[in-house]
Amino acid sequence: MFYLIATCEVPEAERHEPGRFIGVDLGIAAIATASTGYQAAGRGLNRHRRRQLELRRKLQKKGTKSAKRLLKKRSRREKRHAANQNHIIAKTIVTEAERTSSGISLENLTGIRQRVRLRKPQRVALNSWAFAQLTDFIAYKAKRAGVPVVFVDPAYTSQQCSECGHLDAKNRVSQSVFLCRNCGVVAHADRNASRNIARKGEAVWTAGRESRVPATP
Repeated sequence: MFYLIATCEVPEAERHEPGRFIGVDLGIAAIATASTGYQAAGRGLNRHRRRQLELRRKLQKKGTKSAKRLLKKRSRREKRHAANQNHIIAKTIVTEAERTSSGISLENLTGIRQRVRLRKPQRVALNSWAFAQLTDFIAYKAKRAGVPVVFVDPAYTSQQCSECGHLDAKNRVSQSVFLCRNCGVVAHADRNASRNIARKGEAVWTAGRESRVPATP
């Protein structure tokens, strides 16, 4: 068996000045929700992961050499499947940002596995969630396309109204429904969060741009 490993250098596009920012909310039920309206549902991927989890449990219970070999093979296949899904999602988001001369605003989710408290089924989903890989894919594809990317603090983005700015934990009625207690706006919870992330991205970009402007003598 022979393998050919070839490398090539792809020149990076010149980074454009964004007219706006596309906010991307990452989650488990919906893998990614963009403020443009695009949403990558996680239902199919989560079903696939549950099937793989059950199979792993059965193979681990057997403990035979053939079961261990199959376990490794299945693990590699699952990683390839998740990576392929992340590539598709990242490409869709970056292509839209490039087409509309927008920037991309992502959540800084460093340490999220240690911060959040979830029920056991949710912990399993979170531990198999390749969000770090997805953000890496978006970042490098955006860099190659000349699309600016900023990372923002995700705190309270799911509780704040993207229309009036009212912040209340009770605004998040359910996993998918957002109802503002102040202005009464009803929206998809992830869509509302993505708009807040977009606004934070614009603020971070503006602040960074102002810091680069030389002081007036």
